[in-house]
Amino acid sequence: MVSAAKLRRAQDRVLAARPYAQIMQRMLVNIATAASEDPDAETPLLARRPENRILLMVVTADRGLAGAFNASVIKTAQRFIEEHSAAEVRLELMGRKGRDFFRKRHSRIAGEHTTLFAKLVRYEDAFNIAGKVIQLFRDGEVDAVYVIGNRFKSVVAPELATTRLLPIELPENVERIDYIYEQPPCDLLAALLPRYIEVQIFRAMLESSAAEHAARMTAMDAASSNASDVIDRLTLNMNRVRQASITREIIEIVSGAAALE
Repeated sequence: MVSAAKLRRAQDRVLAARPYAQIMQRMLVNIATAASEDPDAETPLLARRPENRILLMVVTADRGLAGAFNASVIKTAQRFIEEHSAAEVRLELMGRKGRDFFRKRHSRIAGEHTTLFAKLVRYEDAFNIAGKVIQLFRDGEVDAVYVIGNRFKSVVAPELATTRLLPIELPENVERIDYIYEQPPCDLLAALLPRYIEVQIFRAMLESSAAEHAARMTAMDAASSNASDVIDRLTLNMNRVRQASITREIIEIVSGAAALE
């Protein structure tokens, strides 16, 4: 009941954040196209390097009782680590369940965040995490950044996704718009790329929060239904046992009375 009450608000925040992120991505494509015409433009967040050092952001929940919500994310993260065994994979753990699991199983943990989903998801938390991630990528300490987490698809089932956050991969099938720039496009791009990373991390947190409430509501509804079924079966069984005991006692009384006659 608590998750059902919180789901509506979390769902509204997700649906409100999606158009902003999509329009911002489309705008970045156009600015990046204009900035590419400048030979002196530097875009470190778009630079591609061999992925020898990877930062993996694992987004789980702080609590359980949500079915396979946390287990599916953890299994996907383990599979990712196995597939990139040749690289050095560091973990940025967002959520208490992921932290508790990987703390004893993975030695390279870059950071832990266990209070992100205690109340409402805050943009300030995404801003701080994004600043750390961007700095690691700019300094060359990591060559790529990936995010694994659940997206809110429907109340029935979330959608597990693995997304590359850095270097930023701009889609090609986007409508091109010829903007009139007051500032050089390279300056605008340098200012917007960090904001884009912040928005993507904030969106991932919102998606995970909404998917968590949906998964917990579904899991607890299934648990309640299963408990009701168990109660019904036990009640039926007890009624049968009681009826058999009463029938046996009646037979004994009738048999005793017949013997006295």
